[in-house]
Amino acid sequence: MGWAAFSLFASLWVPFAGPFFSLLTPLPFLYYSTKLGFYNGLKLAGLGIFAVGVIGRLIGQPQIVLFYIQFSLLGLFLAQLFRWDLSIGKTVFSGTVLMVSIGFLFLLITAISKNTGPFEMVLNYIRDNLKETISVYEKVGVSPETAFELESFKKTFLFIISRIYPSLMIIGTSFTVWLNIVIARPLFKAGKLEYPSFYPLDRWKTPDSLVWVVIVSGFSLFFLSGNIKLLAINTLIVAMAVYFFHGLSIMLFFLEKYHVPSWIRIGVYILIIVQQLFVMVLILAGLFDQWIDFRKIHKRAVS
Repeated sequence: MGWAAFSLFASLWVPFAGPFFSLLTPLPFLYYSTKLGFYNGLKLAGLGIFAVGVIGRLIGQPQIVLFYIQFSLLGLFLAQLFRWDLSIGKTVFSGTVLMVSIGFLFLLITAISKNTGPFEMVLNYIRDNLKETISVYEKVGVSPETAFELESFKKTFLFIISRIYPSLMIIGTSFTVWLNIVIARPLFKAGKLEYPSFYPLDRWKTPDSLVWVVIVSGFSLFFLSGNIKLLAINTLIVAMAVYFFHGLSIMLFFLEKYHVPSWIRIGVYILIIVQQLFVMVLILAGLFDQWIDFRKIHKRAVS
C-alpha cells in the first residue's frame, strides 16, 4: 500500500520525475495479486483506496483517489491477464481498453456533477492551466512581442489539442500499460514469480490488417469533414503510434543482432526522444515492414 501510495503522490511532490513514478502505481497490485492471489489483492486495493481517500482529503487533493482506483484495478486486471498467458499485444490492448473505459466513466461522472460535458471539462482544464502558465511569465516581465507570441501559442495549442486529445489519451494510457508490463518482468524474476511467456519483443509486429485502418483514415482526411474527419485524425494518430512500437521492435532486433553496447543504445533512445525525425523513421519502418520484412523472420517462418 505504501509503495503504491508513494508512486501516486510522487506526481505531486517529486519534481520532473514525479509523473513517471505515478505511472508505476499499478505495479504493486500486479505483483501482490500474482503472489497472494486475486482476492487478497482485491482486499489490498480496497484498503489502499480508503487510505489514499483519507490522505487526499487531508492535503486538499480528494480527486487523487480516482487515479488510485483506476491504477489499482489495472494492476489486478493485468495479474489476471498474466494468468491467461496472452500475447503482449492482446495484454496491452486489453489493459488499455479497461483504463480508457474507467477513465471515461470517471470523467463523465465528474462532468455531470459540474453540469458540463466531459470533453468540454478537459478543454477547460487545459485552457486554465495554459492561462496560469502564461500569467506566470507575464508577472516575471516579458516584452509585448513575447506576450503576443505566448497568446498566439495558447490559441494554436488549444486548437490542436481540442482535435487530437482523445488519441493522445489512448496513446498515453497504452504506454502506461506497456511500461508496467515491461518493468514487471525483472520484478517477477526477483520475486521468483511466473512471468508470461511473451513472444520476444524484438520480433513483434502489428497485424497486417492495420494498414487498412491507415489507408481509410488517411483518405478520410481529404474527402470528409466535421466529426468524421476528427475521428479519422485521431484514428490515424493511434495507428501511427502502434507502428512506432513496431519500428521500435525492429530497431531492438538489430541492436541485439549486432550486440550494440549499452552506452550506444542509451544514446539511440535519447535521440528518439529528442529528435522527431527518428520517430518518423521508426513509424515508416513499422508500416512498410509487412512488405519488406526488414528482419527476414516472418516470411521465413511462413515458408
